[in-house]
Amino acid sequence: MEKIIAKDLLKIKAVFFRPEEPFTWASGIKSPVYCDNRLTLTAPEVRNDVENGLAEIVKKHYPECEVLMGTSTAGIAHAAITGHILGMPMGYVRSGAKDHGRQNQIEGKLEKGQKVVVIEDLISTGGSVIEVVNVLREAGAEVLGIASIFTYGMKKGLDRLAEANVKNVSLTNFDVIAQVAADEGYIKPEDIQKLIAFRNNPSDESWIKG
Repeated sequence: MEKIIAKDLLKIKAVFFRPEEPFTWASGIKSPVYCDNRLTLTAPEVRNDVENGLAEIVKKHYPECEVLMGTSTAGIAHAAITGHILGMPMGYVRSGAKDHGRQNQIEGKLEKGQKVVVIEDLISTGGSVIEVVNVLREAGAEVLGIASIFTYGMKKGLDRLAEANVKNVSLTNFDVIAQVAADEGYIKPEDIQKLIAFRNNPSDESWIKG
């Protein structure tokens, strides 16, 4: 499954490697990889693999799940489709409470004590998804964990997840995609070392010359 999803994401350029001409993140960090999993929604075959894969994660790793909650905004569609496959209720968590109406931050019905799985598209440093987990916990939900499409496996993200005591299961990860990209000719085999060096310490730009 990890390799199938990796090939899917590379094929539609949802994950795009450019080590020779790095992208610049909003934080100013130079990155050899660009990730936009929203592109999976406009590629039906890939979308089918992704949503069925997320459904399998929920069934296998979180069999007690009662409600799916998507992260805003990227996780909403994935939570909705996965919920449809599983015949399960879904909702989503806003980045902040609305300033009108009922001022909801959690959209959809959620009762105290319900067992929830958070659906996320991408985990890098883990900050945004942990905020969602905290909002759900404060509302009285029991968060079983996260099901995500792709994770970088950055130390900061792994440490944050561990500190928040939240489990994450991803369809694929940075190491697998880097290896598949080399195998499929998207990058040169010697680029893998650069990519892993970036992943291990994004603030250290020595990988660019290396």
